Formats: sequence, C-alpha cells, structure tokens
Amino acid sequence: MTQKVILKKLREIVGPENVLDSPESRTAYSYDAAAMTPCLPFAVIRPADAEAVSRIILLANEERFPVVPRGSGTGLSGGALPSVDSVVLLTNHWNRILEIDQDNMTATVEPGVITAQLHQAVERLGFLYPPDPGSSSICTIGGNVAENSGGLRGLKYGVTKNYVMGLEAVLPTGEILRTGGKSVKDVAGYNLKDVLVGSEGTLGIFTKVLLKIIPQPETHTTMIAFYASMDQAAKTVSAIIAAKITPAMLEFLDNTTIRCVDAYTHLGLPLEAEAMLLIEVDGRRPVVAEDAERIAAICRQYQATSVTTAQSEAESVRLKVARRSAFTSLARVKPTTIMEDVAVPRADLARLIERINEIGKKNGILIGNFGHAGDGNLHPNYLTNERDAEEFARAERTVFEVEEAAIALGGSITGEHGVGLYKKRLLESMVGHPSVTMMRTLKTMMDPNNILNPGKVFDLRPKCEGTLPRDRDKILKFEEVAWL
Repeated sequence: MTQKVILKKLREIVGPENVLDSPESRTAYSYDAAAMTPCLPFAVIRPADAEAVSRIILLANEERFPVVPRGSGTGLSGGALPSVDSVVLLTNHWNRILEIDQDNMTATVEPGVITAQLHQAVERLGFLYPPDPGSSSICTIGGNVAENSGGLRGLKYGVTKNYVMGLEAVLPTGEILRTGGKSVKDVAGYNLKDVLVGSEGTLGIFTKVLLKIIPQPETHTTMIAFYASMDQAAKTVSAIIAAKITPAMLEFLDNTTIRCVDAYTHLGLPLEAEAMLLIEVDGRRPVVAEDAERIAAICRQYQATSVTTAQSEAESVRLKVARRSAFTSLARVKPTTIMEDVAVPRADLARLIERINEIGKKNGILIGNFGHAGDGNLHPNYLTNERDAEEFARAERTVFEVEEAAIALGGSITGEHGVGLYKKRLLESMVGHPSVTMMRTLKTMMDPNNILNPGKVFDLRPKCEGTLPRDRDKILKFEEVAWL
C-alpha cells in the first residue's frame, strides 16, 4: 500500500483535520529536545481516543509502517525522534485531569496533562504529586511515564514509577490493556504496569494514567550553601545522608553553572564559588526546623563559605530559581548544548565530577555540571557548536567517555532521561548481554512487527533519509548517527 493510500485510511480513522502531512508539520515534529539529527515522518496524527489509537496500530501492523508516540517532545535522548516512513502519534491534546479522588488519594489523567498543571491541581486540595522533572512546566504525564522521569524531589520521594498505580495502554498489536487500579495492595499476576513504565514508547501507547498522590507536607524550608571546594560540597552531601536526614531536595551546581546562572538571572551569586548546594527539607514543623538547623551546622562543618535559609515562600522560590534555570542559563553560552544524564553511587559523585572535568579539558570542551547530588544523578552540559564539525565531534567523544567513566564507577548511563537513540551504544556495556537479550525478547514478543518506536533503546537500525529546511547542510542517514 502506498503512503497516499495509508494517509487516506488514517484520515478515515481520525478525521482529515487530524492528519498533518504538510512539509511544515512534518518538519515541526522531526526532532525532540535531544541534540540529534532530525528525521522527517511521513505524517503526524492526532487520534481522539484509545479506540482510534488501536485502529491506527492495527493498520500499522497490516501495512508495516512505524508509529512513534510523542507528548511535548521534551525528551533528551532522542526517544521521540521519528524514523523514515514513520507516523508520529501525538498525545499532548489529551490534556484532561479526569478525576482527583481525595478518599483514595489518586488522580486519573490523560497522557497530555502538563506535569506542573497536575501539581497545581492537587496542591489546591492539599495534596502533592512528588515527581518534579526540570521541564515540568511543559512536559506531559505520558512522557514522564514513558521515560520514568525523576526530578528535584527524587531523593526523598522517588521517581514516576513510584506513583503509577494503573495504566490504560494500546499495545503494539492494537489491543487495549488496562492494568492496575486504586487498591493499595495488589499482587495478582505479573506486574505488567512496571513493564510498561519506562519502556520509552516501545511497548505501548498510554491513553490514561492512574497516579498516587500524597498529603502535602505541613511546611518546608529551603537553604542554599556555597563552597570554595567541590570536595567539601560532596562531603556535605554524604554527611547529611549519614546523619539520617532525607531532604526533599539536595541539588548541586558547579562554578561554570553558577556563573552562567548569575549572568542570566542576576541573583547576585558568588562567582568565585566552586560549588553550590540547594537543600530543601519538608514535613512537620518541629522536624523541619530541627533538620534545617542540623543541615546548616553540617554545611558549616564542611567549610561552606555561606549558608542562607529562606525566610519566606517568596525567598524560597528565589533560591530555587538558580537550580531551575541552570540548563537555560548554560544553553545561552554556545549554539548547541548537549544535556547529559549519568548517575553513580552518591559517594562517588565528587570522583565523577573530577573525571568529567578531566575529560572535558583533554578534549577542549566546556562543561557545566549540575544535578541531583543527593541521589548521585548528574547532568553534565556540553557547550559546543554543531555547525563546527570538528568541535562537535570532540563534544560527542567527551559524552561517550563520560558515560564510560560513570559505568566504571558502578553507575548508570542514564538516571532519568532514558536510553532512546543517544545512549543505546553503551547499554550492553552497562547491563550485560543477557539483560539486553531479555529486553529484545520481550520487545519481539510484544511487538512482533517492530511497529512501536523502532530503533529506540536497542534494535535494528531504521533508515532515516531526506533533507529538512532547518538550517542544516544535510540530513545524515540513520546508520551514520545510530551509534549516538
């Protein structure tokens, strides 16, 4: 069947107005937030409900064209990047909060709900949805579930998988699966929900998500501490954890990031500081007050040059601006910013930062580091220019070497951004051949025709050919970038 005939059938399923195949639309959905070469899909579609998605997947199996699910496209590992001859299936228009069940402390949402909007909705009722990705103002719940997103509150509260209680999803064969529910305890059969969470759009398309919410903490206190030594900041993190204090946030910025943030926000940060820790504790008032006092003492014990505690909610928000604007601030320095995501045991965080700086200096690449110090998840940002082929090659080599360094320290190539296309080159090195074989077996069993998001995490490489009017000299064939 030709693409023209497939487009006709897609229009019959979703309506002509919901099939976008103009050059402009195809270009707009040819890339995500990863610094990777775009690829033109042959169409972009907006189905109305799970039944329409099911019909689309059945057609895709019949005609053997790939389907790439997409929320807001904020992913940083190429997970929403189309392959040639693929159809991009949008879910960001399904943006209703269907129910907030206060008695059972759950929220049922469509996959296109913006994460920050869910935060606001439940907080108005005295609840908290803890997962808090850095892109929460624009990312969607469906994408969070697909990537198992983390965020600033991950140390104390965990990541997205810890809050998914149930899913409605269209499987790669077109069947509609409903798994999980509001029961707090349920061990009937295999845990299919956790198979789908974090599967990066390769095993199912989410159409409804049932989430756990928790009572909002009574209060919180936000603190910021600066250090003349990276080592002292790292020792502070270890000491806080050793003191049996679990902050809601324990975030880190290095000197390069501090300077960029201050140039962007004009917060008056100390430019000579080698490291900054953002710390927040929450809970009952007496406990929060005691923990904040103990943390301040630990910071001073490990030679913090200054420790500031927010005295109001407005000041708390102001202190958190430094961390939340880190990526935006670094992205202003060079035309291209590769935001990476590696994780190590938190005791090895200082060693990882030292290795990152060594690798960056060796390769002549400027790197700004920030991340979740409390759980060992670091975001090195490689500041480069993709139009300078030689410099960009050095940046990509730096990324690869840093991921190898994280593996050598017993860490992971991704703490929260997912494998996608960008990191699959090192997946087997990290998890081993038996693990990858088991993943491939599961994918083949659930998606025998390799319809859903092919080429992501692992797989045979789909070809990507063609050109895009996106200020690029050419579009590489997929084989040329598949190692990314």
